[in-house]
Amino acid sequence: MTAPAIGLRRTPRRHRQRQYSIHIGLSLIALVGLSPYIFALSTSFKTNEQFAESFWAPSFPLHFENFATAWTQIQPYMITSITVAVIAIACILVLSLLSGFVLARYSFPGRNFFFAVVIALLMVPGIAGLIPLFIMMRDLGLLNTVWVLAIPHIAGGAVLGTVLMKTFIEGIPQETFDAARIDGAGGPRIFRSIVLPLSLPVVGTVSLLTIISIWNDFFWPLLTITKNELKTVSVGLIFFQGQTGTEYGPMFAGYLLASLPLLLLFTFMSKYFLAGIQGGLPGSH
Repeated sequence: MTAPAIGLRRTPRRHRQRQYSIHIGLSLIALVGLSPYIFALSTSFKTNEQFAESFWAPSFPLHFENFATAWTQIQPYMITSITVAVIAIACILVLSLLSGFVLARYSFPGRNFFFAVVIALLMVPGIAGLIPLFIMMRDLGLLNTVWVLAIPHIAGGAVLGTVLMKTFIEGIPQETFDAARIDGAGGPRIFRSIVLPLSLPVVGTVSLLTIISIWNDFFWPLLTITKNELKTVSVGLIFFQGQTGTEYGPMFAGYLLASLPLLLLFTFMSKYFLAGIQGGLPGSH
């Protein structure tokens, strides 16, 4: 066998070895990242005695009733979080779509200045407005209401949503708008028939970011809500832990149930989320 033939045979072998090394490395990274969730899943089926006897390994019999106990406890908190998310997403999408459309497709004095102000608001840390926002909500009598949970997310989400919407709408070819105007379509018709359908990827992105923000928000609901029926899921899980004490099975089952909506949403919307992010960032077109 000639030397070139030997070299051609060794090259695919080295390539396969490199691929195996990459797969092993990525598998280890995935295992390390998923290990807390695997531990939570294993613990959610245990009693306290099983948890003490086998800390890491699964233990039989499996106690599925832990999930029923956890669901009974966290159901009101999840309903509150879903209600806040629906209100915030609806308001954010209306504000950001309209403002992004106007800033992207209409010329008026101060347009660049207003957009620069919107971008500047992204650099303001949320903790800087915590005390003024709390005083404002208190003086308006909104403490212990759903609106005190939704308004901060609406204000913050509309800023990011406007930036993403404006950039995304600017990427729509101008010929599309020119053809619509030639056919006699005005601004409202263009927005309803062209902008809104084409903006669905970035709409999904803004919606998913809003849900994640609301689901993970802990300090603001803890500060402004004292009624148990208005607690969000992040605060309710801590309250659930205090009620159950050392009942580790129902406690970890509650953590898993609370994370399930976000897991399902990101699983089915990840394609639209990435498309919206890529199309809505400045310089992406």
